[in-house]
Amino acid sequence: MTRFYFDHNATTPLSARALAEMTSCLRDDFGNPSSIHQDGQAAKQRLETARRQVAAAVGADPDEVIFTSGATEANNMALFGLRPRHVITSTIEHPAVGQVCAELERRGAQVTYVPVSGAGVVDPDDVRRALRPETDLISVMAVNNELGTIQPIEELAQLGVPVHSDSVQALGKISMTPIALRSFSAHKIYGPKGVGALVMRGGVTLESTYFGGRHERGRRPGTENLSGAVGFGAAATELGADHAPMMALRDRLEQGIVDRVPQSFVNAGTGPRVGNTTNIRFDGVEGEAMLIALDLKGFAVSSGAACSSGKVEPSHVLMALGLSKDQARSSIRFSVGRTNDAAQVDALVEAVATVAARLRKLSPVYVGV
Repeated sequence: MTRFYFDHNATTPLSARALAEMTSCLRDDFGNPSSIHQDGQAAKQRLETARRQVAAAVGADPDEVIFTSGATEANNMALFGLRPRHVITSTIEHPAVGQVCAELERRGAQVTYVPVSGAGVVDPDDVRRALRPETDLISVMAVNNELGTIQPIEELAQLGVPVHSDSVQALGKISMTPIALRSFSAHKIYGPKGVGALVMRGGVTLESTYFGGRHERGRRPGTENLSGAVGFGAAATELGADHAPMMALRDRLEQGIVDRVPQSFVNAGTGPRVGNTTNIRFDGVEGEAMLIALDLKGFAVSSGAACSSGKVEPSHVLMALGLSKDQARSSIRFSVGRTNDAAQVDALVEAVATVAARLRKLSPVYVGV
């Protein structure tokens, strides 16, 4: 069976360039980047080239880029490293921020969770009203992973408090305004899994959360994942050109589904969104059942964040929009990428229409129009 992949927000396939650079690194540059001999220095050069490539992609200086094992670690480093007394965050954050904030509360910090509109966007005025004299950090994601909605990071950066943003879904899709701290992950941009970066602007100081070495300029101990960083750097050089074509495919998919499937609705469709993501609700359809049925037909889609798969509760992101539990459970995320084309989109629309009609016939609660 031919399979079509529409879950690029969960992860992306490794690009040919990233694979080639990683293979070269694994074969030829096995030295430790911290060693002073020639083999170590050759590895160091590959690491610093990758750092410059990532820095250029995110609009930072190379010495502001700290390689990590991924965005989850970067988020932990940022939030725990600042040791904030009071944090303002949103109700739609990825668990990599939301669960860190919950742990900060258990350790005595105070956290304010600001709501989002029905369009899935934080209101800067809500953040402004939540400010206190002891507010040390605002942490709001740049682009929501389930909805694709773009958050007003530029406006938040004007409030006089350091801003951290989980920017995993933003890289290559929107421009990067310099802020105190940003987190990234390579496997969302056709790089390898297991490597990411925390970008920390000059003047920001973090307390160490790890100990054991002076790697990454003393900010993250442990021998670097050299081949991962090289793959990240290679992937970072290929960003941007495919965003407009992906938006056209997303719009084709969205319109096709809404036209073909009665009582289907785009969640947060009126908000500003990146071009590859749509989240669609199918009233009277269990989202997990649709996901499985589409998978059996050869289509990979998602019912929410990959890190939250298997949980019983409906998406906290969709609930934050004001959806009921049943509505949240009836929603599917589709995220297009470089591997998709118009023919695949049309095939997916046909499959969704067929599956939705079949599942609704079996549903004890669906009432047709």
